[in-house]
Amino acid sequence: MSEAIETIIQVRRAKADDAKYLAELNHEFNGVRISEEQIIENLSHANEIVVIALINDVPVGFVCAQYYKSMCYSEPYAEVTELYMTSNARRKGIAKKLLTFIENELKLKGVKSVKVLTGKNNETAIKTYENSDYIKKEEQVLHKRL
Repeated sequence: MSEAIETIIQVRRAKADDAKYLAELNHEFNGVRISEEQIIENLSHANEIVVIALINDVPVGFVCAQYYKSMCYSEPYAEVTELYMTSNARRKGIAKKLLTFIENELKLKGVKSVKVLTGKNNETAIKTYENSDYIKKEEQVLHKRL
């Protein structure tokens, strides 16, 4: 008789001890190598929140958001800049848990709305965001490399 293995999903703020795993996950996602030291430094930035997801204590994804204050607006605003889940952790509701967690953290900073930029043909990402009540807007993104 085999016993079922309990799956424990944890979502929490990332900390310096997570740098090694975040470096690996970011490389899988973006193809960019960032040192653990850089990640530890970046985690200390006041206007960025990084949240990590774990299954049975194994890191399987993360979400990043930045929030800003501007003299042009009365409330701070935010942007989800990255959301990544390993392939074996997808379709388990974990991305939604990550988004909910980071949105609650942003609310504590006074943020009332969040935007996301993703590829217009990235249907999987769009569906994930729509399942968390994000709405498509008709805006044009312009980019310039400096």
